[in-house]
Amino acid sequence: MADIWWKAHPHDLHRLADRVSSVYVERSHIDRDENAVVVINKRETVRVPAAMIAVMLLGPGTRVTHGAINLLADSGTTVCWVGEQGVRMYAAGLGPSRGAGLLNRQAWLVSRTKERLAVARNMYRMRFPGEDVDTATMQQLRGREGARIRKIYQSESRRTGVAWNGRVYKAGDAYAAGDDLNRLLSAANAALYGICHAVITGLGASPGLGFVHTGLATSFVLDIADLYKAEYTIPLAFDLAKEGHTEERDARLGLRDRIAQDRLLGRIVSDVKTLLSPDGTAMSDIEVNELWDERVGTVQGGVNWSGTEGTPTHAMSDPGMGDDHLAIIGPEFTQGTSGP
Repeated sequence: MADIWWKAHPHDLHRLADRVSSVYVERSHIDRDENAVVVINKRETVRVPAAMIAVMLLGPGTRVTHGAINLLADSGTTVCWVGEQGVRMYAAGLGPSRGAGLLNRQAWLVSRTKERLAVARNMYRMRFPGEDVDTATMQQLRGREGARIRKIYQSESRRTGVAWNGRVYKAGDAYAAGDDLNRLLSAANAALYGICHAVITGLGASPGLGFVHTGLATSFVLDIADLYKAEYTIPLAFDLAKEGHTEERDARLGLRDRIAQDRLLGRIVSDVKTLLSPDGTAMSDIEVNELWDERVGTVQGGVNWSGTEGTPTHAMSDPGMGDDHLAIIGPEFTQGTSGP
């Protein structure tokens, strides 16, 4: 087993690109058995090598021991406490990336107007397949996006026969909109935000450094979620309204099923990495401890620099993740029970 993370050499930890991107656990007990985490429920017992997991998502009804959390942290695995099937991330532990490579890259891009505009254009390009956005301003892109979304709402209304009277919502109040369709849209979007938040955190990027959105601690989450609303949350809300399923739980479970069916988690991972490294920038998998220097960039950390000068080093950690996803879900609780 690799030594604890602050003592281990980076090569002792499995490359994140070779890991299962996420393991989702629900209605189960998680414990440690030597170098593996053991997931136990009434249906099955699953052993998972801790160092082969990039992100472990702990859903409702999950209990975890201190030993299991210790092992996951030592193995460089992010642990996220989430709602059912990953929606609504409530808290997160240490991320799998031991370096700040992706975060530094994101901060560099968002703090330069030209580079930030390029990333924003790439986001809109994902939504406008076949359209030229190379010279579009942000004002033009916002207008084009508004027209596109309006057409999508109208198209879904015709497809399902559900009346559409415009988007109305109030942040933090699911019932402020009044009509069922708007409440379903808000609930489905909130669930999608949770999924995107979990992926961004797991990759080591910042949820707050947005390119289109700004000013919120979840600006980048909103950026990424907007890439998928036309494909997932909008059609889902209209379908549910047509079928008479109007509870928030209906939207959450419906989105969960579509995400699992289409393996959206892996797609989000790929899209985030593509957006933050649009030119294919290679990042080393070597962990580095450096000090910032205004003249040479960075110098080696952990060194007494009294009377000496540093030399620049530019190694960055690979923030990548694999595209596989594993879900371990225990059976439904029986009446009168409260755990697996």
